[in-house]
Parts: sequence; C-alpha cells; structure tokens
Amino acid sequence: MSNPAQPAPGTVLCRLDALRDPGARGFIFREGEALFMGFVTRRGEAVKGWIDRCPHAGMPLAVVPDRYLTREGDLILCASHGALFRPDDGLCVGGPCAGRPLWPWPVRIADGVVVTA
Repeated sequence: MSNPAQPAPGTVLCRLDALRDPGARGFIFREGEALFMGFVTRRGEAVKGWIDRCPHAGMPLAVVPDRYLTREGDLILCASHGALFRPDDGLCVGGPCAGRPLWPWPVRIADGVVVTA
C-alpha cells in the first residue's frame, strides 16, 4: 500500500546532532488528504526509521511529541497500550502485540544529516 504523503528519498529530516543519544523524533508529512507519520531513533551514530503506528491498534505510538523511548532509552514504547519494541529491529517484546514488529521507514545519515532513503 503506497502513501502519497510519504516523503521521497533524500528528504532532509534533521541534523544528527539535533537528536539525543539515545533519542527519538517524530515527523508528519501531508499530501492533500493523505498523512504520513514516522519517527527516527538514534543510538550512537546509528539511526533507524519507523512508521508511527502501533501494530496492535494502528494508533501513533507517542502521546507526547517525540516521546517514543522508555525513560532508560533502551526500548520504543507505545504510550497507549504499553507495548515495548526493540529499537534495532522494531520487534515487540512485550505488550498486546508481542512478536509483531513495527513497520520500517528507510532513513540514513548523509554528511551529518538524517534523510529518507
């Protein structure tokens, strides 16, 4: 299923140094009536992108903007249902969708900037 609001490869999201380590930041794109919500996580010099939708109920994960990680920063948290996901592969390791992964959103670092891939 294609989403016309998903940004094209090469779209600049933010500077890497604008992300805490560990940290996360959400992004929203609109194209007409279509909406794309995604977020990126940072651990060291690595970033991963995820579609901001819980596999359990289809809701965005963060209730508060950019609050995608647990306090310890070691897991991604669905604030609505308490599901926990590993940041390296998006696999749910606890909660109502255990064993189901988040949907990846390809991102990369180019010259210190996080861009869509």
